[in-house]
Parts: sequence; C-alpha cells; structure tokens
Amino acid sequence: MIPSIPQSRAFQVGYAIYIVVFFTYLFAPLAVVGVFAFNDSQFPSLPWRGFTLDWFFSDTGRIGLFHDDGLLNSVGTSLKVAIGVTVLSVVVGTLNAFLLERAQFPGKSLLFTMMLWPLVIPGVILGVSILQFSSTVANGLEDVFGLTINALRPGLPLVVLGQFSFIVTIATLVISARLRKFDLVLEEAALDLGATRLEAVRTVTLPFLSPALIGAAIISFLMSFENFNTTLMLVGSEAPVTIRMFTQIRDGTTPVVNALSLILMVVMAMFALGLLFTSGRQERESTA
Repeated sequence: MIPSIPQSRAFQVGYAIYIVVFFTYLFAPLAVVGVFAFNDSQFPSLPWRGFTLDWFFSDTGRIGLFHDDGLLNSVGTSLKVAIGVTVLSVVVGTLNAFLLERAQFPGKSLLFTMMLWPLVIPGVILGVSILQFSSTVANGLEDVFGLTINALRPGLPLVVLGQFSFIVTIATLVISARLRKFDLVLEEAALDLGATRLEAVRTVTLPFLSPALIGAAIISFLMSFENFNTTLMLVGSEAPVTIRMFTQIRDGTTPVVNALSLILMVVMAMFALGLLFTSGRQERESTA
C-alpha cells in the first residue's frame, strides 16, 4: 500500500485485517508451543491443567529439560555441527567472494550458476545424493586399498559436509554483495605505503567486510542448527537436536520438547536480531 495515495475506508480495514490474519498465522503455532511448555500435564496438548515449571527444572518423576541428558546432548551435537559449518562456510565463502568479484576467467558465469544449484535442490535429494556418493567412495577405497574412512560414513563429519554444500552458497552471496561495494583505491593506497597484497587485504579489505562476515556467520549458524532434511539423510549415532525432537514427537513425548522449543525460539530470535542489527549497520555504512 502506498501511503501517498488516498485509500477508501473499506480498503484500509481490509488491509488491517489481512495484516492481523497473516501475522496470527505466522506466530500462533509458536505461541501455542511456548504456552504448552508450562502445562501441568503429561501431554503437550489440551486440556490446560495448570501452570508448572517442571518441564524445565524437575528431576524427580517428571524429567525437565535441564535434567534430560538426551536432549541436552543433542543440543551440544547441533552446536558442534553448526560451529563447524559456520567456520567452513565463512572461510570458503570469503575465498569464493574474492574469486567471483576480483578474478576474470573463462566459465566464470557457469561457475556462479553451478554454485547456486544446491539452493534449488530439495534437501532430502541433496542428502541422499551426498550419502550415496560418499558411501560409494568409501566402499571403493576400502575394497581397492583397504582404507577405512569413517568420515565418509553417516555421522557428524558427513552432516557438516552435507550442510556446508549449500550453506556456503548463502555465505558467498552475502560476502560478495559487500565486497562488490569496496573501493579498490583503498587497497592501492595501502600498497603504495609499503604493505604487501596480503597485508592490504588483512588490514583494509577484511575490516570493511566485517559486517558481512558477521552476517554470513549468523545466517550459516542458524541454517545449520535448524536444518532437518539434509541432516536426516546423513546422521549417524549422534543425533542433532532437530532429529532428536522429531524422533521424540513421532514416538510420543512430554511438554519437555515444548520447553526446549521455547528456549530455542528465544535464542534464535536473539541471533536474528543480531543479524538485523548487523544488516542495518552495514546499510548505514554503505550510505554514509
């Protein structure tokens, strides 16, 4: 809606109703999950039986979140995977950004297009493809050379590589957008003052890229932590939190999953606010 164009009363009321319905649709399920984390019932559903904090702190009878070793271990597993994916994605994404923005070589457009393919491939298909490829390579190495490479079998290393295969594209795009605005004259000035090419990049270019690097790291971490489809195909005996929660809900669970969901929503919202702050800061710097 364009504010400068006069609108009828009916249109304004209809637009307001649309906004209310849309955001209710978005946030009502999250609110329900959060509310039932405090329900004094064995089941995360109606009827409401009173308020309790047992699903967070209880260690007798009911097992609260902070005493549920299985769920807590799965959160730790997700953190390990997310940190690994984030580091790989930011480092490789930075290198990719320099390659795509600074270098000129035949097939550059094709390479850029191929980099985008993992984003349009369904996560399940991507996970199955990586699993079949890694298993084929692992079986071949074991049959021909007698080498056993566990990293190519279902497990956390393969989960990291699987998530990295598409998250690195997002990191590359975020960093490339920032690098495209960089004035090469600044690097040339550093070179004229005696800096080497590496020193110029480290002291001039990377500080300029820092908002994009932070933004790419936050996005990579969030996408890795909440990923389910690709992870489901590649997971081994150590299950990340998304797989653990899916298993418990499928088999029947208590509101302890709601408690974990509520905490994750709050933490992820804080990360999202951090990303919003970083993006706003980057925008202000670019227009300054």
